[in-house]
Amino acid sequence: MEFLTEYGLFLAKTITFVIAVGVVIALLVSASMRNHTQEKGHLEIVKINDKFDALAHAVKEAILPDDVLKSEDKEKKRQEKLDKKKLKAELKAKKADAKQSKSPVGEGDEAHASESSDSEPSPEQDTGAATLTSTKAATPASQNKKRIFVTDFDGDIKASATDELRQVISAILSIATENDEVVVRLESQGGMVHSYGLAASQLKRITNKNIPLTICVDKVAASGGYMMACVADKIVSAPFAVIGSIGVLAQLPNFHRLLKKHDVDFELFTAGEYKRTITMFGENTEKGRQKFTEELEDTHVLFKDFIKDNRPIVDVEKVATGEVWYGTRAIEQKLIDQIDTSDQYLFNAKDDAELYEVNYTQKKSLPEKLGISAEAALDRVVTRWLQRFNTKTHV
Repeated sequence: MEFLTEYGLFLAKTITFVIAVGVVIALLVSASMRNHTQEKGHLEIVKINDKFDALAHAVKEAILPDDVLKSEDKEKKRQEKLDKKKLKAELKAKKADAKQSKSPVGEGDEAHASESSDSEPSPEQDTGAATLTSTKAATPASQNKKRIFVTDFDGDIKASATDELRQVISAILSIATENDEVVVRLESQGGMVHSYGLAASQLKRITNKNIPLTICVDKVAASGGYMMACVADKIVSAPFAVIGSIGVLAQLPNFHRLLKKHDVDFELFTAGEYKRTITMFGENTEKGRQKFTEELEDTHVLFKDFIKDNRPIVDVEKVATGEVWYGTRAIEQKLIDQIDTSDQYLFNAKDDAELYEVNYTQKKSLPEKLGISAEAALDRVVTRWLQRFNTKTHV
């Protein structure tokens, strides 16, 4: 009887453990399926003007007397009311002009038309005013201001941030007009040609719509980073930001002699004379080296032509040597247009424009969250070695 009791307890524990494991697996599978069916990310939009206002208010609270603060707040509210009245008057005037242009009135109707334009618009007529004044982000004072959409691009060797950049640009293009501006805070030392070519093409979508594009560089926009920057209508650089490096490189180790010394054969099979020009483990031929160098030179020509097309004021033959310049020297080479930090550029614009920071955040599945640390560490190691030895062509 005691044996049966112990066996029953063991069986119950085993069944409980199996059920628990099954529940965990089911949750993981369910989460994975949801990640496949739902969007992988979302837009995050922050009004930068509010950030500046909060900083200023915090300083004022610390150093100004209470009566001065109250006076400033009162004046601010009074100005907002005046702006609201001004906007309402402008909307009524525009509607009256539009009505007169569609339905010209005779002399006998002039008084009636004047009376109608001075009176309060009906709910049906006031739809536009309600739309403009009811949104919290668009205050009455902001209606006459241009909008500046700000986003960030922090480029690695693979230009991985391009996935987020394309989403942000698509969102901005859905609302931006030629009266607005897009500012990209760009930081990149360059990387793979095809990756940065795609990133630059994403920025071209903005200028192709005749929307002003400004690139701000606080630290570095070199090689592929400058390929992206040259697309802009205006390039703003910090005084000691690194600019240029208009060149192409490829490097790799070769272990052929080491393998040969230890009697290790390496066999490579290809179809096509130049399918593989150089290799890490086989013996590289002079013909293969020459062909690979020709490919690098052709890529360099494409790089220079791209800069000529997008920034014709630059003497490309003079600067396309692979050299870099700090901001204060880069402006002499016409590689940039203005010396300033991105912070100061936006701060200078805050009084005349509504500033919106737009970024796209990728969602991570449960397995991705669990393995994020190990993946990030491995990616750093692989990227470091790729930067030293990758056979792919880099700009």
